[in-house]
Amino acid sequence: MGIELPQCKLVYGRYFPFWDKLTDEQRERLCANTAELKYRKGMNIHGTDDSCTGAIMVISGSLRAYLLSENGKEITLYRFKKGEVCMLSASCVLRSITFDVVIDAEEDSEIYVVRGDIMAQVASENLYVENYALDNAVKSFSDVVWVMQQIMFLSLDKRLAVFLWDESVRNGSSRITLTHEQIAKYISSAREAVTRMLRYFANEGIVEVTRRGINIIDKEKLRALTA
Repeated sequence: MGIELPQCKLVYGRYFPFWDKLTDEQRERLCANTAELKYRKGMNIHGTDDSCTGAIMVISGSLRAYLLSENGKEITLYRFKKGEVCMLSASCVLRSITFDVVIDAEEDSEIYVVRGDIMAQVASENLYVENYALDNAVKSFSDVVWVMQQIMFLSLDKRLAVFLWDESVRNGSSRITLTHEQIAKYISSAREAVTRMLRYFANEGIVEVTRRGINIIDKEKLRALTA
């Protein structure tokens, strides 16, 4: 286990804000206990039965974290892109703030996983690491609250409009190459309901729905729906 020290230092130095606050021994310990893993699209990385997978950093691709009910319903909480870190898969680091989340590869992805117990050791030794872990968890918790507010208080048309707008901004493109089933999972709705609402958006001249995805053709109208 472990990745080459120069490569590890290069990546962690770029994305971990506490990296220059560590001792040489702490840096080497984190690198020696980091696994480099690759996952195909749709593969599971962390499940509710995993007590402490570790801290996950996305090197390429993207991950999706979601809640899974007993009857199989999914609620997407957040998504991670290159350079982003998920600490909620490391319950042994954040014993007072834990979520039973499931994490899947949203597309073919490469990740670094720092062993949870080692991350916890370093966090207990270094205040900067501990603060980073807590800040990361608080941000994720804020995202969870935002998702729950959307589900509880926003109508489907507004939830869908917010999602399409955010997705367009995130990717820097008016084209969204997601299936109706994927969108339904992301906004916690039924596929049939999403299809009907997209058809309504298309009739209103807001989007164009094709077999390859969704094209936003009137951003002003879409933006107005998010207000």
